[in-house]
Amino acid sequence: MKIIDLTQELFDHMSVYPGDPDFIIEQVQTLDKEGWNMKRIHMNLHDGTHVNAPIHATTSGKTLDALPLERFMGKCVLYKDDIIFEPNVGVIFSTQNIDMPIAEKMIKPPPKFVGLSEKFEFDIEVEKYLLAHDIISFENLTNTEALPESFTFYGFPLRVRGGDGSPVRAVAIIDEHNL
Repeated sequence: MKIIDLTQELFDHMSVYPGDPDFIIEQVQTLDKEGWNMKRIHMNLHDGTHVNAPIHATTSGKTLDALPLERFMGKCVLYKDDIIFEPNVGVIFSTQNIDMPIAEKMIKPPPKFVGLSEKFEFDIEVEKYLLAHDIISFENLTNTEALPESFTFYGFPLRVRGGDGSPVRAVAIIDEHNL
């Protein structure tokens, strides 16, 4: 078994979406003063590698806490032009962005989830379209060039009540026979 980390590193003042508040990590307690170290993170739920719940871009979409954990993991494939989307299989876009013609093909049947390499940014209309069709989306995935055609994906969100998104620790698990 091989594990590929697909998660961006989080660090103080990292780059965020234009117009979003800064990502800040601050030291609030120290070993010398309080007897332990503690840092606080100031971030929004869509910084770094994250998942978007349907409510992120639709008025009637589900929140994170309304989605079963099974929606955030499972069999996954890399997108290629001749792909046939399957309802219980996720799709990662590593070498190209998702345009509206691709998004429209995705809804019948929809994939379990989609993921987008950090090299690309969702077009807002495409993202809204996918979320309106209850297709959750992962953004800012790293190391996608190291992925084989098929693997198991895990990208569990934090348990945020009413959450429209969440940072995730995204990983791909590669079976020995896929190496």
